[in-house]
Amino acid sequence: MADPDKEVGELVGRLTAPGDLEPAERRKLLGRLAQSLAAGAKRARATGAGRGRWLADVFLNIVPRIPIRDLHTLSEHHHGLTGEELADDLVRTAQKATMTVGAIGGALAAAEFAAPPLLLSAPAQLVAETMVVAAIEVKLLAELHEVYGVRVQGTGTQRAVAFTAAWAKQRGIDPLAPASVSLALGAATKTALRNRLMRTLGRHLTTFGPFLTGAVAGGALNRIATKKLGEAIRNDLRGKLPRGKRREEVDPGTSGELET
Repeated sequence: MADPDKEVGELVGRLTAPGDLEPAERRKLLGRLAQSLAAGAKRARATGAGRGRWLADVFLNIVPRIPIRDLHTLSEHHHGLTGEELADDLVRTAQKATMTVGAIGGALAAAEFAAPPLLLSAPAQLVAETMVVAAIEVKLLAELHEVYGVRVQGTGTQRAVAFTAAWAKQRGIDPLAPASVSLALGAATKTALRNRLMRTLGRHLTTFGPFLTGAVAGGALNRIATKKLGEAIRNDLRGKLPRGKRREEVDPGTSGELET
C-alpha cells in the first residue's frame, strides 16, 4: 500500500456516505480499512507512538473527509422532514449504521476467535470498527447542529475538528464562544479525544466471543451508545438556539454546506 493514511480517509468517507451499502460491500470496505490501519499501526509502533495517540492522530486526519450535509440536503435525503422529526430520523439512521458496523465487526471477530491462527488480525478489525463508528457519530453530531440551527464558523477543516472535539466531550458546540473552533485542538481536547476513542475501542473488545455472541454484543452496544449521544447532543443544542427561535421553525433552506 503506497499511502495507507490516504486510503483510510477514503474508506471511512465511503463507509459514512449517505445511502445504504450492501452487506458484502460493507464487509469488503471494513476489511480493506483494517488492512490500511494495520499498515499505519506498524509504522506507529516503529516510531514508539502509543495506541491512544496514534488513534487520535489517524482520526484527526480522517474527519475532514466525513461527508457532512447541510440542512436543505438533509431534509431532501429524509423525505422532506424538518425540525424534531428530522432529528429523530437522523439519530435512527445513525443508530442503524453503527449497529450494522458493530454486527459486522463482531461477526468478523467471532470468526477470528474460532480460528486461533488468525487471531492476530482481529485487533486491526476492531480498530477499523472503532474508526467508522466514531466517524458516524461525529457526522451525526455535526448534522444535528445543522438541524438545530447552531452555526459553527470556520473553514471546513476547522469545523470538522471542532465537531470532533465536541464528540470527544459528548456535548454541542457553543457558537457564542469565540475560541470554540480555534482552541479545538488544545492539549485537553486531544486528551479527551484519545480517551473517547480508547473507550470506544474498549467497548468493541466485547465482540471477542465465540459464534455470533460478538455480533450481537457489538451491534447492541453501538446502537445504545449512539442513541445516548444523540439524546445528549439534542438536549444541549436546544439550549443554544437563538432567543425567540422555536425549534420547529428552523428553515431547511437556509443552511450552508460544510466545504472541506
